[in-house]
Amino acid sequence: MKQAAMLIDGEWVSSNERIDSYNPATGEPWAQIPAGTAADVDRAVRAAHRAMTTGPWASMTATERGSAIGRLAALVREKSNHLAEMETRDTGKLIRETIGSSGYVPAFYDYFAGLADKVSGKTLPIDKPDMHVYTVREPVGVVAAIVPWNSPQMLLAVKLAPALAAGNAVVIKPSEHA
Repeated sequence: MKQAAMLIDGEWVSSNERIDSYNPATGEPWAQIPAGTAADVDRAVRAAHRAMTTGPWASMTATERGSAIGRLAALVREKSNHLAEMETRDTGKLIRETIGSSGYVPAFYDYFAGLADKVSGKTLPIDKPDMHVYTVREPVGVVAAIVPWNSPQMLLAVKLAPALAAGNAVVIKPSEHA
């Protein structure tokens, strides 16, 4: 049985509490995942905040963030068949459907990789000659991404890619059903 772990602060960690993931086609457990505790969530949020404020993510330019997201797209593309098989085993979706959607997932990361260095503010008109008014787009902070069970790869991508492109750090909470 596959034993999954959580990636927190660059480390693969687990917990004593585990949740069985069942293959809907067989009704049998195929993987065990850690049941994240409040302490795990706190550690993940602190690590994400640190990454945004003092870690390498904080010092990356928008172009460098785009390159990192592009590398993620390449990894997802390289592992797409494996990811599709896991999603089918986990959710019960047809393999042709998960393989089909696996092509869209890296494309989504590619899109936001290209968009990362194109986020810009605006100069706003004002009726005062001695003032200059403009907007600056800045990351909002640590983003919590709660991913539903029914299409985890795609639903993760639509949350993760734009948040990373904007410069945010992300803590992902997958469904305990997938």
